[in-house]
Amino acid sequence: MAVMYFVCKPPNKNHRRRRRSSSFTAEFISWTTPADSEFLSCVIKMDADNEAKGKVSDQAMQNPQVLAALQDKIDSVSHSASIMDSLPKSVKRRVNALKNLQVNSTHIEAKFYKEVHELERKYSALYQPLFDKRRNIVSGEVEPTDEECEWQSDHEDEAALAEDLKKKAAIEEKKEDANEEKPKGVPEFWLTIFRSVDMLSDMLQEHDEPILKHLQDIKVIFSGPDQPMSFTLEFHFEPNEYFTNTVLTKVYKMKSEPDAEDPFSFEGPEIIDCDGCQIDWHKGKDVTVKTIKKKQKHKGRGTARVITKQVPNDSFFNFFNPIKVSPDKELDEDSEYTLATDFEIGHFFRERIVPRAVLYFTGEALEDDESFDEEELDEGEEEDQDEEDEDDEEEGDSK
Repeated sequence: MAVMYFVCKPPNKNHRRRRRSSSFTAEFISWTTPADSEFLSCVIKMDADNEAKGKVSDQAMQNPQVLAALQDKIDSVSHSASIMDSLPKSVKRRVNALKNLQVNSTHIEAKFYKEVHELERKYSALYQPLFDKRRNIVSGEVEPTDEECEWQSDHEDEAALAEDLKKKAAIEEKKEDANEEKPKGVPEFWLTIFRSVDMLSDMLQEHDEPILKHLQDIKVIFSGPDQPMSFTLEFHFEPNEYFTNTVLTKVYKMKSEPDAEDPFSFEGPEIIDCDGCQIDWHKGKDVTVKTIKKKQKHKGRGTARVITKQVPNDSFFNFFNPIKVSPDKELDEDSEYTLATDFEIGHFFRERIVPRAVLYFTGEALEDDESFDEEELDEGEEEDQDEEDEDDEEEGDSK
């Protein structure tokens, strides 16, 4: 469904989305390929004002990733400066003119992505009737016809096996008790997907599962042409004993325009913020908190009493209460990681889960993802080997 939005960039060009804090910029980078696979990582770099002042927290300087990013930044700046310093004044003027042309190019690219977003919104309306029918079949509201249930196999052996299984299933159905209740729709469709996808299963707790059995559909809604760029995830639930909401929402706000201070860093639309929603829990059903008992001793009398209080509890439904970032407050490392993960999950729902839900239910999409991960791993190992070979050559030359 939404593949074009993130893969229409030139080959080997990465897609970046960033989140600013007071002294560091957390760049949440989503790598996409024609296979539409992606992952998100967080790289920290200094803001320009703190680069000038040289103010870096001790905690940050103890982080190897921060040090590596800073070194890369220093190397890049040094290399650029050395080239410019070596040029004659007349050539420098021309290079500056070329850089201004490059800035103009980034503004055209930004306009391109805005139009891509509008095109994606247009086509989402064409996909939606198919997704609505998927929901109706999953929930059991609609029973597909025999013709719709026919699945063409790529191999004759598989087709023969499928036919054999159909005959056996027909025999078994005749043996079933006529009064036995048959399953409705596709039971636990979305819950099965949550269990199967590592990114989602890591968030899933045992107390979440009974609630997610009531999840009927997940939709992606794109912002309109006259609205700020964003997309909304809608989680549709049937009436249940846990909360009164029928729809839970998560909005991801985006921008597609170059940074005035660093226009050359622009590489496409960025997620800049996200908003959840309030869940109206029934009394005693809120799984995002838990009640603990604590003994409290009186200092004077020496007597003790037991008090109870509510504390946060791990749950998938914390997804709808994301971290809010103040421009004047720096995020700690855990919060940065949590926010990066949140952006990654939102992007994954939009690009993978919603458009290809049935393939994640059957596990076929998981196999594709694993194949892509293996390819990336092989490429990484080859690069490491190339670096080792280069080091060996340098050592040989020095001898």
